[in-house]
Amino acid sequence: MNDTSADIAYQVVLNDEEQHSGWPVDRPLPAGWRAEGTVGTRQACLDHIEAVWTDLRPLSARA
Repeated sequence: MNDTSADIAYQVVLNDEEQHSGWPVDRPLPAGWRAEGTVGTRQACLDHIEAVWTDLRPLSARA
């Protein structure tokens, strides 16, 4: 059976450098990443990331 991204729930995750990513909710988070709180379709998560992650520089470069 082939799953499409529309069939999978995603969540927005971020790391200590405040870099964002979309991650399937059914997979363990990679080391160094935490859930941000937004859950939905892949596209909904990407739209949210685009709206909130306006400065793409890592936190250490912004300090």
